[in-house]
Amino acid sequence: MATLLHLDSSPLESSVTRELTREFAKTWQLAHPASTVAYRDLAKTTPSPLDAGWIYAAYTPEKDRSPEQKAALAFSDELIAELEAADEYVIGVAMHNFGVPSSLKLWIDQIARAGKTFTYSETGPQGLLHGKKATLVVSTGGVYDAGTPASALNFVDPYLKTILGFLGVTDVTVVTAGGAAQLMTGAIDRETFLQPVLERVRIAAA
Repeated sequence: MATLLHLDSSPLESSVTRELTREFAKTWQLAHPASTVAYRDLAKTTPSPLDAGWIYAAYTPEKDRSPEQKAALAFSDELIAELEAADEYVIGVAMHNFGVPSSLKLWIDQIARAGKTFTYSETGPQGLLHGKKATLVVSTGGVYDAGTPASALNFVDPYLKTILGFLGVTDVTVVTAGGAAQLMTGAIDRETFLQPVLERVRIAAA
């Protein structure tokens, strides 16, 4: 039985990425009978920033950790278990200041752990999340597609692909809803804007 991990990071319930990732999850589940979708709303359960206690705990051998150190890593362990259990991931990302939302960055800090999701070898770091597939559903206010003048300001796609690849996830698809600022100005209605992107999402999920 396949499992999809569905992550939302936008604080707005009405955000474009939330609607698109919901459509992805629905289409994916139809294409995978008897499948399971695990949902994580990072806006509602925002991970805490890493502190000294967390870092010392993470680099203390598991058998030597104190009860306090185990407690410090409990949420990280929960998030990593979700990644390990899932076959695919869909991650909703609304570009903030040319990068990822702070809630998603905090999640990344919690799940990128030596010995858990990557390890060091003689040839360098090796990702431990093997055989996984990820789809990034990204909304941007402007248009930052490759070849456009603003493409150099898009730090979302390359950053997330790098992080996922570092953890062993190299099968990554990006579906972008560019120009979402038009919705706020009234230059285009929501249905017209979303229709072609929803179709790309359904294709990616099928």
